[in-house]
Amino acid sequence: MRDVDYRRLLDDRARHPERIAEAAAARRRRPLLAGRDRLLIVAADHPARGALGVAGRPMAMASRADMLDRLLVALSRPGVDGVLGTPDVIEDLLLLGALDDRIVIGSMNRGGLRGAVFEFDDRFTAYDTEAIVAMRLDGGKMLCRVGIDDDRTAATLESCARAVTALARNGLAAMIEPFWSRRDGGGVVHDLSADAMIHAIHVGQALGASSARTWLKIPVIDDMERVMEATTLPTLLLGGDPAGARDEVYASWGEALRHPGVRGLVVGRALLYPPDDDVAAAADTVAGLLGGAGR
Repeated sequence: MRDVDYRRLLDDRARHPERIAEAAAARRRRPLLAGRDRLLIVAADHPARGALGVAGRPMAMASRADMLDRLLVALSRPGVDGVLGTPDVIEDLLLLGALDDRIVIGSMNRGGLRGAVFEFDDRFTAYDTEAIVAMRLDGGKMLCRVGIDDDRTAATLESCARAVTALARNGLAAMIEPFWSRRDGGGVVHDLSADAMIHAIHVGQALGASSARTWLKIPVIDDMERVMEATTLPTLLLGGDPAGARDEVYASWGEALRHPGVRGLVVGRALLYPPDDDVAAAADTVAGLLGGAGR
């Protein structure tokens, strides 16, 4: 991992909070698609929902310094285009000078905490469009879980629609992560059948007054060819906490990446917390699935 002295970060947080806005204003930006037509984005917004576990390690993401170490390694690798995170994570990375020439997507609705009785209430508790614009980020991401048996879904749909509209009016990408979901015992679970994902895509892609800037973020499931027929929007594949062997998971991602509508991957825990803790090797392997490292 990187040898980083976090005392300066702690001191800036306590004594010089204005440096966050200064770093955002000075950050070198790049086009969303630059040099190649695929993106590899590292997701780092799981802790905001209280989701700290990775592959059987329930507190794997508990240490912020360790998580930042892993993010710094990942973002330093050729072929990694950027990061998706909540304000606390993005601002740490800004203060550490890690986001020049990187795509930065702000995670917006993180209020539906994992396992909570209100989990379907995906309120916008992190970035809003005004903050994304002010901080010169490149877009906003929102989770859109559709629970047809839970009336809190209506408020989530309305909030997501407003965010899509506002982001589009500011020329920024809106990344929607749609799921057809239900409550099962202690939490919300997603129906990962092809039919359910197709239903979720059709609801998600119609949100907002314009879909001109809308991207989809969907999981790799069975029958992806039929799933991808449901949309003409640019789509990123969700690389979640892998349940199977890494080689099998990577093979399934590689197969799904062949579809012309797929524009890359958003990978979080699988890249940041691989079983051997070799983040650089994991980043290089995943970047290779996109056609090789390098911009």
